[in-house]
Amino acid sequence: MTASNFSLTEYFDRIGYRGDIRPDLATLTELMSHQLQSVPFENTEVQAGRIPSLVLEDITTKILTNSRGGYCYEVNGLFAMALSEIGFEWYFAGARPMFYPARRPKTHMVVIVMIEGKNYLCDTGFGGYGLREPLHVIDAIEAKQNGDRFRLDLSDGEYVLRSFVNGEWALQYGFALTPQEWIEFSLANYFNATSSDTIFTQKKLAVMQTPKGRKILMDSTLKIIENGLLTEMTVDYSSAAKEHFGLSLFN
Repeated sequence: MTASNFSLTEYFDRIGYRGDIRPDLATLTELMSHQLQSVPFENTEVQAGRIPSLVLEDITTKILTNSRGGYCYEVNGLFAMALSEIGFEWYFAGARPMFYPARRPKTHMVVIVMIEGKNYLCDTGFGGYGLREPLHVIDAIEAKQNGDRFRLDLSDGEYVLRSFVNGEWALQYGFALTPQEWIEFSLANYFNATSSDTIFTQKKLAVMQTPKGRKILMDSTLKIIENGLLTEMTVDYSSAAKEHFGLSLFN
């Protein structure tokens, strides 16, 4: 999977990566961490009334050339292009968001990477309290990732990811190890961009990880979490998006 205008060198420049280029777990971990700390999860296109393009060249231009971010299909799509160029074995899988009050369809996208016979869950596009590094996909695993805690359990044929937030295990999403083609996410993309029942149409969002935590911007509220300590403030969204996430918002 690639785009005619995708350049691995430009991708490395965008995420600030200068490490090894091998299809191994160490490289995968560094790539995911670097992208999460440089490419924001954001829904500017949706908030402007547009449906984000799933044309790979458009995604490449948006994130690499224009220094924007995107939501799961865009940022995980870019991540997958880099994985392909390096020689990783991977596939997309659909995931079911589980933080809504009612059961949802599998509208989220994750990337499953296979290394030495093991499956690793990778996700650069969940926002909120998402993974910081690849997570080995096995039942009843708990992992600490740079101060954050995650748990994966197998339930009714799906792996369920939880994050430890405010002293509780919070549900994030469920997924199965079933490959899905890129085109299969076009309907989910349309739903997320147009339905009044999704967080993307309801709120302006920007999320990016930092070496010691994360920054979460939701409408006029900015949360900065560093070393487990939360600072919350009221801000102007456009100004905060530019200052904290490097986003210049377009009409």
